[in-house]
Amino acid sequence: MFSRYNTSSHLKACDFFFTMFVNQAGCRPVKQRNISLQSPQSYLCERSGWEGPKWLFSCCLKTGVPYEICFTKFMSSSLNQPLCFVSFQMDLRLLSIATLLGILCSCSAQQEGSDCIKANAQSCGECIQVAEKCGWCTDTDFLKQGESKSARCDELQSLITKGCTKAKIENPRGSTFINKNKAVTNRKKDMAEKLKADQITQIQPQKLTLNLRSGEAQTFKLKFKRAEDYPIDLYYLMDLSFSMKDDLENVKNLGTDLMREMKEVTSDFKIGFGSFVEKTVMPYISTTPARLLNPCTSTNNDTCTSPFSYKNVLKLTENGEEFNSLVSKQQISGNLDSPEGGFDAIMQVAVCGNAIGWRNVTRLLVFSTDAGFHFAGDGKLGGIVLPNDGKCHLENNMYTMSHYYDYPSIAHLVQKLSDNNIQTIFAVTEEFQPVYKELKNLIPKSAVGTLSSNSSNVIKLIIDSYNSLSSEVILENGKLPEGVSITYKSICKNGWVGTGENGRKCLNISIGDEVSFEIAIKSEKCPPQGKSETITIKPLGFTENVEIVLNFICECECSKDGKPLSEMCHNGNGTFECGACRCNEGRIGRLCECSTDEVRTDDLDANCRKDNGTDICSNNGDCVCGTCECKKRENPEERYSGKFCECDNFNCDRSSNKLCGGHGRCECRVCICDANYTGSACDCSLDTSTCLAANKQICNGRGTCECGVCKCTNPKFQGPTCEICPTCPGVCAEHKDCVQCRAFETGEKKDTCERDCSYFNLIRVKDRDKLPQPADQSYPLSHCKERDANDCWFYYTYAVRNHTESEVYVVDTLECPAGPDIIPIVAGVVVGIVLIGLALLLIWKLLMIIHDRREFAKFEKEKMNAKWDTGVNPIYKSAVTTVFNPKYEGK
Repeated sequence: MFSRYNTSSHLKACDFFFTMFVNQAGCRPVKQRNISLQSPQSYLCERSGWEGPKWLFSCCLKTGVPYEICFTKFMSSSLNQPLCFVSFQMDLRLLSIATLLGILCSCSAQQEGSDCIKANAQSCGECIQVAEKCGWCTDTDFLKQGESKSARCDELQSLITKGCTKAKIENPRGSTFINKNKAVTNRKKDMAEKLKADQITQIQPQKLTLNLRSGEAQTFKLKFKRAEDYPIDLYYLMDLSFSMKDDLENVKNLGTDLMREMKEVTSDFKIGFGSFVEKTVMPYISTTPARLLNPCTSTNNDTCTSPFSYKNVLKLTENGEEFNSLVSKQQISGNLDSPEGGFDAIMQVAVCGNAIGWRNVTRLLVFSTDAGFHFAGDGKLGGIVLPNDGKCHLENNMYTMSHYYDYPSIAHLVQKLSDNNIQTIFAVTEEFQPVYKELKNLIPKSAVGTLSSNSSNVIKLIIDSYNSLSSEVILENGKLPEGVSITYKSICKNGWVGTGENGRKCLNISIGDEVSFEIAIKSEKCPPQGKSETITIKPLGFTENVEIVLNFICECECSKDGKPLSEMCHNGNGTFECGACRCNEGRIGRLCECSTDEVRTDDLDANCRKDNGTDICSNNGDCVCGTCECKKRENPEERYSGKFCECDNFNCDRSSNKLCGGHGRCECRVCICDANYTGSACDCSLDTSTCLAANKQICNGRGTCECGVCKCTNPKFQGPTCEICPTCPGVCAEHKDCVQCRAFETGEKKDTCERDCSYFNLIRVKDRDKLPQPADQSYPLSHCKERDANDCWFYYTYAVRNHTESEVYVVDTLECPAGPDIIPIVAGVVVGIVLIGLALLLIWKLLMIIHDRREFAKFEKEKMNAKWDTGVNPIYKSAVTTVFNPKYEGK
């Protein structure tokens, strides 16, 4: 519901805001609706060069809102620009602030397109590498005098505005092609037909080709589905230092027990075993001959095997009994320091694929220990300084180069584990949990489980860790070419969407669940020679990957039709391609007409001075090969032109702080006005609609319309449409006596009526409803009501038809007041007198009662205050005198 409060102020403010803000965008109104209680005032605007309405401006009145201004900017869909919406709620006093914000917003929008021009591209290929929004005009007649070749490179809409047709604009776009798109496998564990690992597909598509345009991202969708009954290889790598003696006993039956448990997960399972101790040099082990044979001689006479770095005990096998048998034969060894050489062993397990027997399936490495680890740099304690080379050095299943190469670094280990799609499970005791949890954070697709003191829970630990690892999908990509970036967006279970780093992963994925990723690849520049590049994307811990071939769009299609040594390029000094000359080395100029070595600078400059003046290119450009190439402005809409750069399109006259009043274009510092506008600043409107008076006459018939404003010819009249005459006597009073004498033969001019009052035509009507109305006439009309000497009213209209003929319509009967009725008046007076008398008596009686009550109250009060005995009169004396006889004895 709209409010009626202060409607006129809101309307004025709306008009003000429209003039000061929307016109800053070079916008002209094409549709208006007057403000009302049902609908706000709206302006729908468009700018030259746009394909349709682009701005909607509304002034709204709402209950509880002092003032609301809303405007929406719609950019052309062909420009692939975003939708922008801004809403302000403000008091009228804040309108000026909003106006400034609008101007700044408009200026910012204009500056966005300057990148294409600033790049100073000299060919179509250079232009399309600047940004996605840049295009190249191939029209040979596009450039104006004084413009350089780089002016052909600009935003699409700007090129169209400058006169280049769409068909002549080179603007190649990127594309995506799917080369291999095998559907993901829907495999069930209980199926009779068993598929090989290489027949199972969990990721789709498998190969794509992307054609990349600089600055334009290509997006494709990648699907992943965990296949049921997928084969698993598990390699158990165990620390055989002396502290793991009791653990070895519990691992001896691990093969058959783990085989039985893993059958619930997959029907294709292989298991292997390896062990490690430490580098066989001081200070990690004792090198005395006795200790080399038995490092455990000092501990309860236990017999231990000789120390070693890493031993591949059992290649991956399906035979659990063989696993138990070989593990049962293993013996504990010993070393001197607490950290172990486990990283050497992990590196060999990762890179010695043939020796370990890794298949192209899910690969799990269980690393079991109760101690910490040595890493890169620790080898210096034993005099080992060569960094680990990351290669396989197994001879007879023993690592033979531990004394030669240092321990691998964590980063090196991460790379090799990732390259070989190995997922690591660290089974460590409670004491070292914090250390290995920190290590887990550095190694993707790894897990940490708490190993009991004697490894009795190792099977449950492996099953739980495998379920944890297999329930998450994390994508990684290979090394990207320089200038290429990639972003991920994940669409996981239950509609969960991840972006940024979370866009690479999906968690809590069960077997048979399908998730997808939206991947966008963008190139910011072309690589050297524009060669194709190939990258891969794969889920960590899985062997499958997606191969992506990147082709870079570094040249325009029109360059293929280029003509080397073209005569259009000054005697064949360049290649004519895409509407312009690409000069050979050592040649310069728009048409390659000059050599950098042949022509002296003074001769060149002489051709760039207008009228033999001193200014080169009017100080607005550079003299290149005897031709002016005009400077570029920060605002791409502003430019210099002309043979000597003497012209520009931004120094024309302004009106209301707008170039050419916002109603024309500036060419060589002269305004070329739009239709219906004239003047040096196009500020004079030829539209006369603003000069129409209420009677539909131009300036009320009392003036002329100049630039949309009335100039009143009669000095008595004023106002926007010459309808106001503050010094004029009233029309009705001016013609009263003449109308009275001619219609009723009364009044002051009844004796001179024929002489003084014959200047109008008198038309009589029966009643007031027959009088003409202003809305029915095309000429000024005044309604009059006047009173004669007898207090009778008469009604008439006065009008001037065609500026010459006066016309009066008069009601031929007077409205006279009726005479007074005496009886009601006398009766009223008598009744009034009686009522007044009764009222006076009642008032007197009331006053007397009040007075008596006050007197009686006063008497009662004095009576109560008396101080003598009210039963005896103090001044009373009796008339009887009594005398007693003193001799009388009463006898």
